[in-house]
Amino acid sequence: MSFMITMSQKELHRLELIQKIRDERLSVVQAAEQLGLSRSQVHRLLQAYDRDGPAGLVSKKRSRPSNRRHSEEFRNAALDLIRDRYLDFGPTLAREKLIELHHISVAKETLRQWMTEAGIWVSRKERKKRVFQPRGRRDCFGELVQIDGSHHWWFENRGPKCALLVYIDDATGKLLHLRFAGSENTFDYLHATKSYLQQWGKPLAFYSDKHGVFRSLHPSKKDRTSGLTQFGRALCELSIEILCANSSQAKGRVERMNRTLQDRLVKELRLAGIDSMEAGNAFLSGFMEDYNARFAVCPARSEDLHRPVNLAPDRLKEILCKREQRYVGSQLTFSYERQRIMLEETDVTRGLVGKYVETYAYADGRLDVRWKGHRLPYTVFAKDQRVTHAAITENKRLGDVLAYIKERQEQLDKPKVKSNSDKNGYVKRARGPGRRKDLTNDPAVIARRKKALSRQQAAE
Repeated sequence: MSFMITMSQKELHRLELIQKIRDERLSVVQAAEQLGLSRSQVHRLLQAYDRDGPAGLVSKKRSRPSNRRHSEEFRNAALDLIRDRYLDFGPTLAREKLIELHHISVAKETLRQWMTEAGIWVSRKERKKRVFQPRGRRDCFGELVQIDGSHHWWFENRGPKCALLVYIDDATGKLLHLRFAGSENTFDYLHATKSYLQQWGKPLAFYSDKHGVFRSLHPSKKDRTSGLTQFGRALCELSIEILCANSSQAKGRVERMNRTLQDRLVKELRLAGIDSMEAGNAFLSGFMEDYNARFAVCPARSEDLHRPVNLAPDRLKEILCKREQRYVGSQLTFSYERQRIMLEETDVTRGLVGKYVETYAYADGRLDVRWKGHRLPYTVFAKDQRVTHAAITENKRLGDVLAYIKERQEQLDKPKVKSNSDKNGYVKRARGPGRRKDLTNDPAVIARRKKALSRQQAAE
């Protein structure tokens, strides 16, 4: 009985048919058809069954090494190469390099088994997942504010998909600012931060992810401001630190808040019948007040670390905008956002050739050009209003860019397809409706008819 358990399903099926043959319930021909074997092979199985019983039907290759197996020397040579040069390679890439550089051919799964047995490779199922230990809250209100944007169908099918910019205090879990925006872009974050500062003041630090709005991919080692993003530059001037998390778990408080808002806020907007970002932004203040009254917690210490913004409104507006430097050419012009900016010729601008001026771009579309704090008059020459095919667009802004492209294409006139007659200047003669051209007096038609009649007479 213990031997029967080690038989495979295929061998058990053979045993059943062989027993039916011996009980004369099945012929050899019928058994051969069901097993897909020849009659000679079925007879050999009958002989093995008569000689050894059920053990005669078990494959003799079981528990024996394959005849096509690689030698132990070959296996060790491949593993030594992997240890020396490809220790951090996966089986698939390691196999490619063994074939490409060392002319050693081995199956991918075979190499995976070798690397697993040698302890070089650990499958993803067996890897230990990274443990994210919980982090305690900050002690004081305003010590750390987590910010993030959540793309979602906030208005369900009643309105467009958009982003919700979320500002939440780490110490209390209190919603400090919410704002609907088309996407996570610099202008919307600067606008939201301006509203935050006017209401609460300056926190010690903002905690965000590594989105391009917050973190530059090409930081500079020269000074503190060069290499920063526009948002980072503005916070630096306001003496607010910007911290970027290495993972979404690190800023788990705002991530969990996003999930809560995607459930609770969506339903509140549905009950209120709101279907646009403008109406949604007007609704958010009451929602935050009600949410904080029920779910915010008391901080460990009662101090409020927000600092007052002791700046004039115009100065704050100048900080929370996009500021860049542009090189002035010999014609008193420079390029900005696919436009040509032409400075008006004055005593000041004549001396700016070969120098850099500062541009101040605001969320309302206004652009200021300044030199040492003085505004310079200018005119705009739009040399190209198209969206380039090679424009680099972030994934979170793709929806806005495609909507802009669609709007511009709908404004353009559809091109008229010209025929060859139109290209060569031919004009078609107008015909009356339902009438055919009268060809009875056409000289060419008369000549063809005379020629056909003469051929007919000659043939007769």
